[in-house]
Amino acid sequence: MGSSPPTTDPFTKKSAKKTKGKRASSSSFNVLLNQDVLPLPSLSDTPAAERNELFLKKLQQCCVVYDFTSPDTDSKGIEQKRSTLNELIEYIASNNGVIFEGVYPETIRMLQCNIVRCFPPATEEAKEDFDNDEEEPNYDPSWPHLQLVYEYFLRFMESADFQPSLCKKYCDQKFVIQIMALFNSDDPRERDLLKTMLHRVYGKFLGLRSFIRKNINYMFLRYIFENEPCNGVAEFLEILGSIINGFAVPLKQEHRHFLLKVLIPLHKPRGIATYHAQLAYCIVQFVEKDPSLTEPTVLGLLRLWPKTNSAKEVMLLGEVEEILDIIEPAQFKKIIGPLFKMLARAVSSPQFQVAERALYFWNNEYIMSLIEEHNRLILPIMFPSLYLISKDHWNQTIVALVYNVLKTFMEMNNQLFDELTLSYKLNARRRSGRRSRGRRPGRRSRSAQSTSLTVTTTTTRRSLRQGETRIVISRVLMTS
Repeated sequence: MGSSPPTTDPFTKKSAKKTKGKRASSSSFNVLLNQDVLPLPSLSDTPAAERNELFLKKLQQCCVVYDFTSPDTDSKGIEQKRSTLNELIEYIASNNGVIFEGVYPETIRMLQCNIVRCFPPATEEAKEDFDNDEEEPNYDPSWPHLQLVYEYFLRFMESADFQPSLCKKYCDQKFVIQIMALFNSDDPRERDLLKTMLHRVYGKFLGLRSFIRKNINYMFLRYIFENEPCNGVAEFLEILGSIINGFAVPLKQEHRHFLLKVLIPLHKPRGIATYHAQLAYCIVQFVEKDPSLTEPTVLGLLRLWPKTNSAKEVMLLGEVEEILDIIEPAQFKKIIGPLFKMLARAVSSPQFQVAERALYFWNNEYIMSLIEEHNRLILPIMFPSLYLISKDHWNQTIVALVYNVLKTFMEMNNQLFDELTLSYKLNARRRSGRRSRGRRPGRRSRSAQSTSLTVTTTTTRRSLRQGETRIVISRVLMTS
């Protein structure tokens, strides 16, 4: 977070997740395009002394990339490459001692030739439609080969013969930047495999861990504050969820800063629906690891609470309940005021789904135990909203839920409940009296003239007993 953005980033132009029209391909290829591929003998039929050399030749052969959108593409070559990739996957998965030092550079080169590519730049129109979930994803036509390339590399890294010390020379920071740029792919299948691959890299190469985290932070900040489209937010958060789970306690300041300055602001973008489940999991992991983060986390969420987006409000209510499920009693007491003021507004919402989701908090046994312990603080905050809803809410389901909540509060503290009921009714009468007095005829003014004559009748109790009425006539100068 604290470091400057990466200096080497060949992929500065990201693509939008959605565009108005369907693209024929989400990528452009420029490496060994559509070259002829000569058949090579099978690895299983080759003498053991010659297999290593043949293995390298097959890897080099798979560097040839085919354009699946062109009608002139050699279908035999496509099938030959698919068959070769399947053979390589089977070879490293079922044999031991087949990965030697020369395989590492050729594997990384083959991977880069096939998957590292530039996506079309995002247009302004595409940025506007970036979070439109109604459109279907744009699948990459070259997926039959891409899938096998990813599968080979994952099997390669998971092999018992894999040695990170030999591979780290080729799997460097530049390689990581190239991989992370691919998360902007329109194809969710590719992003899913990229997620697994980046997580494997994070686990195998200890020296790249900090770099990967900082680059994810950088991409999130661009997405939040520069409105830069990023299709892979959900996948990055899934990786982070696993990483956070392994953090040692007490948490480093770097990790606390990441929660407060990156994860909580991720609730702001309008595309939160596409990644909220993963984001909520990360938030809960942090709170569970360090309970002292509960208060700043909940207050941060309340500061970003939506005013007019009911769907987002329902999501955040669910996230708050997940936090309260694991909260410590001492931390709960610190957030009672702001939390239940928000819940009072939520249960008063005319949008029944918001009100219903807020009222479901009282179905949670652990939350109910916390409420019961602090009912003298919570009941005065919630009572006015609950009492008003019980009288005039349009949705009968909400009214029934409110009656259950009121009944629960009454059983918790009957004396306080009666006091609040009496106080509420007295305040309601006073407000009603003020409104009725405000509706009496008052001053009349002529707005068309620059001066007006205001006649105010003032009657005191003494003058009423004497049957007298004083008329006070005053001229009020009006300025235009």
